[in-house]
Amino acid sequence: MWLLNRLFDQGDQPTPRFAFQGTVNWMRALSIYSEGNEFSHESLKSFYLRVQRRPRNEAGDTLALECLTMAMHNVSALDSMEGIENPYPIVRSAIVSWYYATYYSSKAMLAGSSGTDPQTHASAGRIFQSEIVDRGLVKQPFDLSITNLIPSNIKSEITSLRSGNTHDLNALPENKDMAFGALCSYLKGTAEYEQWRLEEQVKSSSEYRRGGFNSFRTNAAKALRDAKLSPSNVNYLVQAFRYRGKANYRDAIYLSYGSDQTEQLNQFVEDLCIVSRAYTLMAAHYLVRRIVSSDWEAYVEDIGNYAQFDLPFELNEI
Repeated sequence: MWLLNRLFDQGDQPTPRFAFQGTVNWMRALSIYSEGNEFSHESLKSFYLRVQRRPRNEAGDTLALECLTMAMHNVSALDSMEGIENPYPIVRSAIVSWYYATYYSSKAMLAGSSGTDPQTHASAGRIFQSEIVDRGLVKQPFDLSITNLIPSNIKSEITSLRSGNTHDLNALPENKDMAFGALCSYLKGTAEYEQWRLEEQVKSSSEYRRGGFNSFRTNAAKALRDAKLSPSNVNYLVQAFRYRGKANYRDAIYLSYGSDQTEQLNQFVEDLCIVSRAYTLMAAHYLVRRIVSSDWEAYVEDIGNYAQFDLPFELNEI
C-alpha cells in the first residue's frame, strides 16, 4: 500500500494490525460487560440505593441535567448510525459521539456530586477520580483505575487486578474473562502513556535542568519525578480521552484505509452504542438519587415533550 509505505518512511508509525485491534478489542471488552442485566434499570436502582439526596443546589442540578441531555443526544446519534451498510464514512464520528456521551455523562455525575464544573478534559478526569470512582459510584467495568503512576505502583496494581488473567488486547474478547484481560491491558497502556507524558513535563522543568539530571536514576531525580507521578491517576474518563485522540489522530488512518474490515467495524459501531448507552443510563440513575425529586419529574416531562432526538432509554423508568 503506497500511502502506508510513505508513512512508515517518514517516521515511527503504529503497526496497522495492532492499532486496529487495540481500537476494536477494547470497545468489545467494554461492551461485553455493558450489555447484560448489570445495566438494567433494576440493577442500577439497587446499585445506587444507598446514595443520599443532597440539599437543593439549583445551579448544580441545572448543570447536571444539561450535561445529561448532551450525553443522551450523543447516544442517540450513535443509535442512528447502527445498521448503516458501510460503516467506514461514519466510524470516526461514532467514536466522537461515544466520547462525548462519556464526557457529558461524567460531567453530569460531577455536577450531581458537588456541583463542580471542570473546564478541561484533564481536570474532569482528576475530579472524577476523587468524587466518583474513589467513592464507588461507578459500576464495573467503568470503575477500573490506577491512582499512583509511579512505575512500580503501575506494575503492582495491574498484577493485583489481573490475578493471573493473561488475556490482552491482541485477541477479540469472547467472554468476560478475555474481556477483563483486555481491559487491564488498556488500563496499563494508558497508565504507562500518562507516566511517560508526565515524565516529559518533568524533564522540561526548571528544577530538572537546575539539578543537571539526564535521567531518573538518581534518588534526587526520582523524587522530582515521583512528586509529579504519585498524585496522578488513570480512570475510565482518562482512558476515554486518550482513546478518542488515538482513534482520531495518530491511529486514525487504520479506520479508513487498508484491508476491508467492514464486518468488524459494524460490530464496533454497535459496541460503541452499547457502552455509551449503559454509561449514560448509569449516570441518569445516579442523578435521580441526588437531585430534588420534583425537579427530576419536571425534567422527564419536559424532555419528553421537547427533545428533538430519540431518547436512548425511557427516563420515566428510572
